[in-house]
Amino acid sequence: MPKIATDKWRAEFPVTNTYIYMNHAGVAPLSRRAAEAMTAFVEDAKINGAVNVDDWVETAEQCRSLAAKLINADTSEIAFMKNTTQGILIAANGIDWHQGDNVVTSAVEFPANIYPWWSLNERYGVETRMVPQIEGRIQIEDIISAIDENTRAVTISHVEFASGFRNDIRAIGEICNERDIWFVVDAIQSLGAIDVDVKSAYVDILAADGHKWLLAPEGAAIFYCANDKLERLINTNIGWASVVNPRDFLNYDLTQKPDATRFEEGSYNSVGLYGLKAAIELLLEVGISNIETHILQITENLIQGLETKGYCVITPTRNSERAGIVSFESDRNTPAELFEMLNKKNIITAERGRGLRVSPHFYNTESEIQRLLDILPEL
Repeated sequence: MPKIATDKWRAEFPVTNTYIYMNHAGVAPLSRRAAEAMTAFVEDAKINGAVNVDDWVETAEQCRSLAAKLINADTSEIAFMKNTTQGILIAANGIDWHQGDNVVTSAVEFPANIYPWWSLNERYGVETRMVPQIEGRIQIEDIISAIDENTRAVTISHVEFASGFRNDIRAIGEICNERDIWFVVDAIQSLGAIDVDVKSAYVDILAADGHKWLLAPEGAAIFYCANDKLERLINTNIGWASVVNPRDFLNYDLTQKPDATRFEEGSYNSVGLYGLKAAIELLLEVGISNIETHILQITENLIQGLETKGYCVITPTRNSERAGIVSFESDRNTPAELFEMLNKKNIITAERGRGLRVSPHFYNTESEIQRLLDILPEL
């Protein structure tokens, strides 16, 4: 696997002039090309109004094709959302639930993948079963144990936001596929950092906003619904853009579009899609496999350095069980103290749970990892 020439790509990220930025699991900085694409749209809208609206539509469709390529989906299976939560809500509200059904998830999900499912209990009597995390891992055996004949869906993050544990979505997807259970994946902590293949993992629905590892702006999210599940998912948010011939405004026809765009109920966040398109183009140019290799290598060095200095690494250390997040704790300093220690040196991380979370991307370097380690005190 070719090594990423970080010097070449760092010029794309002006943030590197001031910071060692390692909070891509929070909100990522924009690349030059993403910012320039968004600025170009704003300038066009400022000078020309909507005269060039056909260009806006074409850019959105190009972005859709790129998003499909990124996750090995068909273009017809991609819709755009305002965030990950909206995509999960479409899944949670669109399944045909019955009293006594249940959904299985983990007990350490980000709230975006909890509350939409919890809310089903009041309306339909649907139980949410939350599998515990044990030593930083969610065991597939525990997921299987939680599944029964009334399980209608399994929903899980590809990578858990606090621990950084990478769930084996292919193994989970196979189980769901065999039992005709909906498989919903929150991919916001994996998409753009590691390979995601919705087909080989039997994913039915996937959602991911652009503002983390995709290096895109907030408010521009990717939503995937497998073609063979489209007609089974009830569309609870039908809007003017959900139907066939949406521009024939006074010829009312409730017939929905035949693809995933039926879930795009209204106008696009066009400026966001300009940024998302440019961001995905950059990632594909670098190569997702190259990005994954680089991220795993520098985070492996980070883990080794932390353990040498006496820190307790929360994130599992095997490559197959992690992605870009490394969380660790100290028996001497609180996460807030560690955060401030690094922040004073312009090293940007995040406090999460009982630990400090570090999340570098492909343009971060070994020397930046070493700088972080040099600042942290020995325990």
